[in-house]
Parts: sequence; structure tokens; C-alpha cells
Amino acid sequence: MFDAVVVGAGPGGSAAARLLAQAGWKIALVERSEFPRRKVCGEFISATSLPALQACGIGEEFLAAAGPPVSRIGLYAGDTQLASPREGLWGRALGREHLDTLLRDAAVRAGVQLFQPADVVGLRREGGASVCALQDGRELKARNIIAACGSWNARGIFAVPDGCDVPSDLFAFKAHFTSGALPPGLMPLLAFPGGYGGMVQSDAARLSLSCCIRRDALALARQRHGGKAAEAVLAHIRATTAGVDKALGGAALEGNFLSTGPIHPGIRSRHADGVFFVGNSVGEAHPIIAEGISMAIQAGALLSRLLIAGREGEYAGAWHRRFATRIHAASLFAHLAMRSDTRAVCRVLIALFPGLLDWGARLSGKT
Repeated sequence: MFDAVVVGAGPGGSAAARLLAQAGWKIALVERSEFPRRKVCGEFISATSLPALQACGIGEEFLAAAGPPVSRIGLYAGDTQLASPREGLWGRALGREHLDTLLRDAAVRAGVQLFQPADVVGLRREGGASVCALQDGRELKARNIIAACGSWNARGIFAVPDGCDVPSDLFAFKAHFTSGALPPGLMPLLAFPGGYGGMVQSDAARLSLSCCIRRDALALARQRHGGKAAEAVLAHIRATTAGVDKALGGAALEGNFLSTGPIHPGIRSRHADGVFFVGNSVGEAHPIIAEGISMAIQAGALLSRLLIAGREGEYAGAWHRRFATRIHAASLFAHLAMRSDTRAVCRVLIALFPGLLDWGARLSGKT
């Protein structure tokens, strides 16, 4: 009998597993994928997550491996290229192939029993406990189940609802580039017709570009530019966003584009039928605010503290107070960025009042 089975060894799951194991809990960590793995992810981690990374025992390793500090927030939209007037310490970026491995290994060092690769194919209640059935026939029994497996992997077993295909569905793309020309310390928000994204200097001097685009805008981009979906999206962004075209002018694509979707931002159940949710399983913010990883790590740390203290009943309310504002702000910013009329107004306002960039970063949870 385990004290908890954590499903998903991403940032939220591994952070929760490590912190619970440090407190003497017997933990099983189940992950379906082999590591290291690349993920469709912006890679940025807010400075507000550093205390949780330090508590997990990887603070110094993270700082040593991550890209340079992000000191300014910017906006690239059309011909507009803006940066916040003041510098701050907003965070740093690290590829998921590195971050996930660091956190998983830290959990194992703390005594967590790892099942990888392994997939949960069934879940049932039995005698006041939960039983996770794995695809190889093994069963893991625990007092608590923590679903940190993302909104995609959570469907079916953990009852995260599927959506219907609609023109406004968002598809996500991500790629690394070498020899890019992004100004030092700058992390610009990208606002382009039908989508949004971000760029950041990540580890090993790589430039990370991640974006989301509406289903209908993606179809138009493929008609206009041809090629595969990712090629059409990149051509669409470069043709409509001067800052990106300049940053990638002499850059070379490293590896392949990654893609996923449709994604379904929003807030879902925090606790149901004996299962606690963290990361995208509980609440998925529009990636426009670059807070997905940070929210997952912080939610894993929050849940572990409450479980250790015997106050797990407070999790739903505590999660909502801490993260709901970020998700609502992300939805607002995303819709402003994707619409041509509001995008134009925002460009003018931010040009007049560049301090709005810092305000938006604070509202999205970066301080």
C-alpha cells in the first residue's frame, strides 16, 4: 500500500512526489513515456518557482543548466517591436528534456518508486483506497491518487471531458533554433493573425519559439504558404511579425517542429472521486502567459504541503485563490492577441504605456 500514487512524472507530478517522499510518505510515480523527452512547451519558468525547485533539491542544477535570466518582457506584433522600460528578474528557460529528468531523478533519490514506462489503464475504489491498474497487469494501491498527467492523458481514466472540433480550436507548435538574434534578456510575446506565441533564450544558447494558432487560421496559412502545418505556421508568423522575422533571419532550425492539439484552456475539477489534480489536469492556462510549467510545479508543491499537514480538504480553494487569476488573465490576453481590431489597439496602448507589459507579467503570476 502506497501513501500516494502520482500519475505523470512531469514538473507537477515529480515535484509533488519528491516533496511527499521527503516527508516520509511511500510514493509510486507512474510515467508512460521514456525520458528524456521533448514537449510542446514554452520552457519558461518564473522566478516564483525557484523556492519549489530548491525544496525539490534541484535549485542549483536548474540555475546551472537553464538559459540566461529573462530581464524584460516584450511585444512583437506586426511591425511593432516593444520592450518593457525597466529590467527585472522574471525567470529562466530550460528544455523539458532536461527539466523533467532533473525533477524525476530528484524524486527517485528521495525514495520514490518509479514505474516508467508504464501506463494507467484503469482506476477503481476498493476498501477505502484507490487501485491503479497498469497496462502490464500490475496494480498499485494507495490512500491518495494524484493525477499530474496533463489534460490529454487524463481523458478517459480521470474523466477530463473531450471537446468537439470547432474553428476556434487551438493547435500548439514549438521549435528550437540556433544562432538566433533575440536581444539579450528579452522574452517577447508574439501576437499575429489568428494566434499568439512567445520566444525566449533557452539552454545551450538555443532560441525557443512556441505558439498557438486557431484551427481556421492554420487552414488559411497552409493554403497561403503550402508545406507541412509547422512550416506554414512559421511562414505565417514571419510574414506577419517583423520582430520574429528579424530574430530568425540567420537562425537554423534544430531538430523538428513539435505539435499538439487541440488544446482546451480552462479550469477543471481540483479533487474528485479520491483523485487530486495538478498541472494541466486541473487548470490549463492559455500559453500566452508562459506560466504552464510554473503553475504545475507550484500546484504540486501546494498539494504536497496540504497533504502532509492533513489539510487536503483545503486544496480546491487554495488552488483557486492562487491560480484562477492567471488562467482568466491568460484567456483575456489570448483573445486580445488573436483579434485584428484589439491587437491594433493593444499595440498603440503599449507603445504609449510600455509599463503595461510589466503589469501584465505581474498579473500572470511572475511575481
